[in-house]
Amino acid sequence: METDILTRISENRHTFSRGQKKISDYILKNFDKAAFLTAGKLAEITEISESTVVRFASELGYSGYPAMKEALQDVFRGRQTSVQRAEIANELLHEESDALTAVLNTDIANLRLTLESIDREAFKGAVSQIARAERVYIMGLRTSATLASFLGFYLDMLLENVKLVHEYDEVTMTRFRPTDVFIGISFPRYSRRTVEAINAARGKGASVIAITDTATSPIAKAANYNIFAKSRMVSFADSMVAALSVINALIAAVGIAGKARLAERLEELEQLWLEHDIYEV
Repeated sequence: METDILTRISENRHTFSRGQKKISDYILKNFDKAAFLTAGKLAEITEISESTVVRFASELGYSGYPAMKEALQDVFRGRQTSVQRAEIANELLHEESDALTAVLNTDIANLRLTLESIDREAFKGAVSQIARAERVYIMGLRTSATLASFLGFYLDMLLENVKLVHEYDEVTMTRFRPTDVFIGISFPRYSRRTVEAINAARGKGASVIAITDTATSPIAKAANYNIFAKSRMVSFADSMVAALSVINALIAAVGIAGKARLAERLEELEQLWLEHDIYEV
């Protein structure tokens, strides 16, 4: 299981050179600041060469300093309070037009990075499990609640037994079976209740699908299938654009897997909507 960068640094510190130990000590004490430093600035602060900083990133197993910096930012996002997020946003953004450009560009980047890095085999496995599950449970709390509701609404059109879990319910947690699928959705700051529910589902033998941001996410550790969506933000609000897009793709793929059933179900629903005058013509 992938560990976060701070754990990796702590576990390997005894193998580092003196210069690398200076870098590691600074990062461990000031990871929130180090996450946004250039290689040159980190070298200046720790009084070692920039080339040593770059080699340190490679020593930790990253492709380069930018990848190490990204890993630090992942940890930072997972531990930020709303107040800290707002303070960072205020430092980065000064006008409404700045916010519009910055947020839209960040969302576009999140979509691009998600498409480039998503595990397609995990995605296909998740679709297969959902399509043949006896029951599907979906849980997303706090900022992930809207994502869970959206997924639940459309899967309920496709499948017979879909349950949206709104809280950690001990009775529900005891009913999981190996033929069931549990979909947990959580992004920084991660919900402890969702982590507990995902562990309970896995303990009962249900197939677990996690929709989250990184492999170090606490819900990823217990999942059979991980679907990662980038969620970097430039404000105190979470960026859920990539997550929603991935969920849209999941719904579409499950629909394709059961297209005959979907066509029949949609015909029934259209008739009901027409009879009850649900939509404007």
